[in-house]
Amino acid sequence: MESHAKKDPESVYDYIVKDAKGSDVDLSIYKGKVLLVVNVASKCGMTNSNYTELNQLYEKYKHQGLEILAFPCNQFGEEEPGSNDQIVEFVCTRFKSEFPVFDKIEVNGENAAPLYKFLKLGKWGIIGDDIQWNFAKFLVDKNGQAVDRYYPTTSPLTIERDIQKLLGIL
Repeated sequence: MESHAKKDPESVYDYIVKDAKGSDVDLSIYKGKVLLVVNVASKCGMTNSNYTELNQLYEKYKHQGLEILAFPCNQFGEEEPGSNDQIVEFVCTRFKSEFPVFDKIEVNGENAAPLYKFLKLGKWGIIGDDIQWNFAKFLVDKNGQAVDRYYPTTSPLTIERDIQKLLGIL
């Protein structure tokens, strides 16, 4: 089982997911933080720009309460074919990313990770739709609720203002 939730999940904090090494991570460790949850891929045309900008956001806001959670996914053009170890090696070596990379998951379909099913249930019509491609982004507030969803083509730096609002910087 890739990830599971406590009974009747009310926030992302009710989920337990696997990290890239296969260990359980209780997302309640992120309580009180603003989360940017992203389905990532190593061989996508948007890989370089997304990882570069995600790193910039993380560097700038990690000490103010931002956490970026990267979930590798191979459902789009098979652009994340590697093992978890290969993915982590790529992310850490090539991009020097410091944010956590989790177990490879599916984000759409019957086998979609429970966390992603929850995120897609958010309050807006569009959020219930399937993830369109790599690097779709969910912004989660300090209460563990998805408050915004951004298309894969949305550059991470363009959502900086939304992150600042949730962090209480603006």
